[in-house]
Amino acid sequence: MDAVLNFEMLGYLASLFVAISLMMRSLTKLRVINLVGSVLFIAYGLVIGAYPVAVMNTFILLVNLYHLQQSYRETAVTVTPQQA
Repeated sequence: MDAVLNFEMLGYLASLFVAISLMMRSLTKLRVINLVGSVLFIAYGLVIGAYPVAVMNTFILLVNLYHLQQSYRETAVTVTPQQA
C-alpha cells in the first residue's frame, strides 16, 4: 500500500511542476520547470505501466530541450580574435 501511495505522490509532484511552469513569465524558466515535470511524469508513467503518459512526456521533454538549446545558441556570446 505504501508503494502505491509513493507512486501517486510522484504523479502529484509531476503535476505540481507542470502547473508551476505554466505560471512563469520567463519562457526559459517555464521550459526548465516543465522539463522537470516531464521527467517526473516519464518516471511515473513507466512505474505504473501507463506507457502513453511516458511517451507523450518524452516528446514534451525533447521539445523543451530543443527550445532551450535554441535559446542558449541565440544568447551565447561569440568570441572572435581582434584583427591587428
